[in-house]
Amino acid sequence: MTVPLSDCAPSRADLAWAIALGGIATVTFAALLYASWHFAGTLFLIFAGILFGVFLNALTELAGRVVGGPHGLRLALVCLVLSGLFVGVAFLGGNTISQQAKALSGTIKMQIVNVKGFLERNGVDTSFLDLGNVGSAAHPETAPSPPRNLPTPGELASGGGAIVSQTLKLILGTIGAVGNFFIVMFLGLAFAAQPEVYRNGLVRLAPRRHRAQAEIVVGKTGDMLKRWLLAQLITMIAVFGVTAIGLSLIGIPGAFILGIQAGLLAFIPTVGAILGGLVIVLAAIASGWIAVLSAFLLFLGVHALESYILTPLIQRQAIDIPPATLFATQILLGIVFGLWGLALALPLMAIGRVVLDHLRGEEPDDGDAPAGIAPLAAMPER
Repeated sequence: MTVPLSDCAPSRADLAWAIALGGIATVTFAALLYASWHFAGTLFLIFAGILFGVFLNALTELAGRVVGGPHGLRLALVCLVLSGLFVGVAFLGGNTISQQAKALSGTIKMQIVNVKGFLERNGVDTSFLDLGNVGSAAHPETAPSPPRNLPTPGELASGGGAIVSQTLKLILGTIGAVGNFFIVMFLGLAFAAQPEVYRNGLVRLAPRRHRAQAEIVVGKTGDMLKRWLLAQLITMIAVFGVTAIGLSLIGIPGAFILGIQAGLLAFIPTVGAILGGLVIVLAAIASGWIAVLSAFLLFLGVHALESYILTPLIQRQAIDIPPATLFATQILLGIVFGLWGLALALPLMAIGRVVLDHLRGEEPDDGDAPAGIAPLAAMPER
């Protein structure tokens, strides 16, 4: 049985069109993947700005329950309070923080050198650890003195070039860090000032027939991030307070700065607690083994408080991700993208989970239902 040529022509055209579309889609996906990889730092910076905007918006909504008033006035009040707290901490405790940070840095460097010496005495090769400069900084009296010969002109030129290069790296690094800080601040303020505008714009990126579903996903995601950020703020403050007070009672030098670093690292689940505990134990070694044991027990107590009391009570309706899954994803993103990937792994996973749960048609619990999400049609056009 033969197929008429008139029937074969449309089939071939459809096949060619499908192959062309598949090729275009593959190339587009590869280009997007390459761009995401190449500009990962910029994308993480923008995402950090979005998180800060969500945080400001959450505080603004809380302020609305207390003082009322228009959104702009409440946002200005929140920014004024946060700025006042930051300036107050810097003014009242800036000198203490600077002194304790300097002392803590020297203590940790000295303990690292002691650990290196202990490993070498027990036959462990530590040549892969580049701690030569650390040892010289911690024990300057033991550092070998260089010869006092006059340098040649070539050595002077080389040394001058190295000084200029290191100075430029320091200046550019400082400018980059300050610039990133202000970019996050600006993006956060812009997003918090007009949240409906950016939310509606994000929804309208979806095709018209899918906008209702996109609106639901965006609403659930925003509500989940608000709850999580507020819960993280409470957790970080509690970890800071308990750690600083506990280390002060034990008698560990630099208790205030150690409490600050423990509170900041509490933003990073699991990995942050491990890093914070390691720094605390290293700082306590100089005070004796009793202080080390006490600091370790305090770390275990703070970790138990965070993991088994604060997180279940405060974040039970915010983010529910298995610890092993979270830890594996943190390690993966940390290796691939560095500090950005490690710090922002949890909110990225939470957003992905919201999207996947919606696509699979799974309904959230009653406490997970987004509150205050107005229909897109009822929102004013901007």
